[in-house]
Amino acid sequence: MKFDNATIASCLRSAATALAVLCLIAWTEQVVSHPVHRSPPLKDPKTHQAVREMSQHAQRKELEEDTSIRLMPRASANQNHMEICCLHANILNFYLNNILHKYSDEHPSMHQLKTDLHRVSEDLQDQGCNLTHYHNHRHTVEFRRKLEKMEGERGINKAVGEIDILFTYLHDYCEEPKPFANATNDADNDN
Repeated sequence: MKFDNATIASCLRSAATALAVLCLIAWTEQVVSHPVHRSPPLKDPKTHQAVREMSQHAQRKELEEDTSIRLMPRASANQNHMEICCLHANILNFYLNNILHKYSDEHPSMHQLKTDLHRVSEDLQDQGCNLTHYHNHRHTVEFRRKLEKMEGERGINKAVGEIDILFTYLHDYCEEPKPFANATNDADNDN
């Protein structure tokens, strides 16, 4: 059987088109499954330091009885990175709208920290976190319920004292998992 150049070129174009579509589907699934690019403030050591200082400042003002209470929900190992990331992005948004402005005169670096955290929130929304989707998630509801139970300034102070936990979750879960780490985990699971 003899093929002419037109038939070969047509087959190659079809194969290239099919390959391009498959690559696009794989890329889209990867983008939807977890954020790809970490927001610049999440990478910035100065932001990490400001979060740590703010948290420690608030913790020094905590009542002894509040040290055993934890507002921030723990991340579940069986959730994917995008879900944990967006859940905590929702809680970050709650902090920005309901907590940090009530604490703004308490610490000199609050203005810059709020600016950085707003940037993180915007970046995560641009990367696909639908914050309203997580508004009624059980962890978000539990966080708000515990905060309301602590009442007023005491609750605000406790929440600011836990901002380091929130920032750590955002830092750890709002980026694409490293392929090497996944390969290691898969190898461990096989044993």
